Amino acid sequence: MRTIFTAELSQLADDLVEMAEYVQAAIHRANTALEKKDLKLAQQVIADDVKLDDLENRVDERTILLIAQQQPVGLDLRTLVTSLRISAGLERMGDLAQHVAEAARRAYPESPIPASHRDVFKKMSEASNHTSDLVVDLIRGRDLNVAAQIVSDDDTLDELHEKAYSLLLAKGYKGDTQETLDVALLARFFERFGDHAVNVSRRIVYLVTGDLDGGRSSI
Repeated sequence: MRTIFTAELSQLADDLVEMAEYVQAAIHRANTALEKKDLKLAQQVIADDVKLDDLENRVDERTILLIAQQQPVGLDLRTLVTSLRISAGLERMGDLAQHVAEAARRAYPESPIPASHRDVFKKMSEASNHTSDLVVDLIRGRDLNVAAQIVSDDDTLDELHEKAYSLLLAKGYKGDTQETLDVALLARFFERFGDHAVNVSRRIVYLVTGDLDGGRSSI
C-alpha cells in the first residue's frame, strides 16, 4: 500500500511541474505577443489556458482522493495540502498570462502600450519570464535559494508596477483613455503574477522546512 501511495505522490509532483511548465510557456508567449503584436501567439495562449485548468482539476482530484483514501499525517499530509495550494496559485498565474494575451489581442494590430511605457513593460516582461523559469526550477528541485530569487524578482515587479503608475501621472503623458486603462491593468497583471509566484515559493518553503510563515523572515 505504501508503495502505491509513494507512486501517487511522485505523480502528483510531476503534475505540478507540468503545470508550472504550462505557466512558463504561457507567460513567455503572452509577453512575446505583447511586444511583437503577434495575434496568432496571443490566441494560442488564450486557447491553451483550458489545458492548465484541466491539469489543476487533475491535481486537485488526485490530492483529495489520496487524503480520503490514505488519511495521511505528518509530512505526507503537508505535501498533499501544499499541493492543493500550489496548483491554485499556478492556475491563477496562468490566468494572468491569459489576461496579458487578451490585451495584446484586443489592441491588434496596434500595441496596447504607449511609447512612454514601453521600456517599463519590456522590463516587466523580462522579470515575469524569469520568475516563471524560477518557479519551474523550484517545484522541480525544491531549492530554497531559488525561492529567495523569486522574492527578489517580485520586488522588481513591484517597483516597475509603481513606475508604470507614476508615468501615467507624469507631466507630458499623452496616452488616451484606452491606453491609460491598458497600462493600469497590464501593470497590475504583472504585479499579481509576481505575488502568486511568491506564494508558491512560500508553499515550497513550508513543505521543505515545516515553517508555517513560509520563510517570510528569511526570503
